[in-house]
Amino acid sequence: MLTGDSERTAAAIAAQVGVDEYHAEVLPEDKAHFVEEERAAGHTVIMLGDGINDSPALSAANVGIAISDGAAIAREIADVTIAAENLFELVTLRQLSSSLMNRIHSNYRFVIGFNGSLIVLGAAGILLPAQSAMLHNLSTLGISLRSMTNRRHGNRAALRGSLSREHPAYDKAIKSKARSCLYRSGLFACSRETQ
Repeated sequence: MLTGDSERTAAAIAAQVGVDEYHAEVLPEDKAHFVEEERAAGHTVIMLGDGINDSPALSAANVGIAISDGAAIAREIADVTIAAENLFELVTLRQLSSSLMNRIHSNYRFVIGFNGSLIVLGAAGILLPAQSAMLHNLSTLGISLRSMTNRRHGNRAALRGSLSREHPAYDKAIKSKARSCLYRSGLFACSRETQ
């Protein structure tokens, strides 16, 4: 955890949230330097900030996330702006992102396989061009409709409750393969790699 706060405040907050390592009275340029070092070490860094002092680190991170009620410059520099006060909304965003990428990959594999089959069947003379065109258009319509469905509702129950240390989503947030760094109210914390 990196914070611009005093040693006493940093120690109290680190103990309260269970952070193993913390650094107090860190300057904004030191936060940016820390992010750059982590990236140079091959880690994926997510910086979450809400103030002017966070702007250099937000810019240096792989993904900069600003809090909507924070400084305008932080919102301008960040890649993403979130409205939530609860940092576990980042877990929700990660799950939605993963679900969306899975859907994109699934749709891509289906389109390539199905259209490849139509080409082969058309070239072999099994399908007429009109039939092939109709099947292609129907598959495109089906993929488009599938892409518009809401896949999140299955995860709502797990994501709505407050996430304590015992909640499975908490473990997912902490034990991610990428080193994730979060920042809020002057505190900067990184989860450790587990592999």
